[in-house]
Amino acid sequence: MKYFVIFFLFSTLLFSSKIELEILGSGGPELDGRASTSYLLWVDDEARLIVDMGSGSMLRFEQSGAKLETLEAVVLTHLHIDHSVELPSFVKAGFFSNRTQSLDILAPDGNDYFPSITLFVHNLFAQGGVYPYMQDVLTKKSDSFEIIPIDVTKKVVKKYKSFMLTLIRVHHGIVPALALKINIQGKVIVISGDTNNKNSLLQQLAFNADLLIAHHAIPQSQEGYATQLHMKPSNIANIAQVAHVKRVILTHRMLRTIGLENETLTRIKKVYKGEVLFAEDRMKIEL
Repeated sequence: MKYFVIFFLFSTLLFSSKIELEILGSGGPELDGRASTSYLLWVDDEARLIVDMGSGSMLRFEQSGAKLETLEAVVLTHLHIDHSVELPSFVKAGFFSNRTQSLDILAPDGNDYFPSITLFVHNLFAQGGVYPYMQDVLTKKSDSFEIIPIDVTKKVVKKYKSFMLTLIRVHHGIVPALALKINIQGKVIVISGDTNNKNSLLQQLAFNADLLIAHHAIPQSQEGYATQLHMKPSNIANIAQVAHVKRVILTHRMLRTIGLENETLTRIKKVYKGEVLFAEDRMKIEL
């Protein structure tokens, strides 16, 4: 039995992968010198998952050396411009790549104010849409690769070759929005997306997470409508502490929070004792 345990541990170490999360874009919708929200999951130096495609994310993707051919899925946490606007750019770039395999795009279903991801890509690429010359990407006969929109209406668990995704609906004002958990080789990454956590679901999703990517778009002093959309630092701290999160990365940084890092960190550290980092474009975190 002792030798079996030693062999098992040795095998696990021998065949374990290098897991990294790269912050492609750490900003928001403003002109702030940062790319808008986007994240890239790396496994053994290959890009496997992209989450959100805000403005500037395609440039950061290119700078990172990532390849479209290795992606297994795309998640758009919601369809605000600063999270989704680069989707057509990535799809068009696929025509000039060697990718032929279809690509899932998971995002919320719609309501009276926002389209579902199925309607979104139809409005972009179908006949009568914005870019009808690319309508073949909605079919298996695409000259590049087929995109497959998947509307998330409730909790979804979906397994891919390199990772497993858990997606849940979160409160972001009138905007259909998602948070997600990535399980990969015993590691857990949780991305809050844009939410004020009104439905208190993040604590459970992030339980024992190795990394919580928390959107830090408002300061502690914020009042008014923005608080219906985003979490204050005290909310982030409570979630991280209750969920026993190991590390927190604060991103989706906006001009109203930049310059208040010491104040934010002091507020969070009153409750949460783990490591807290402020995101920058192209920051890579190894797990």
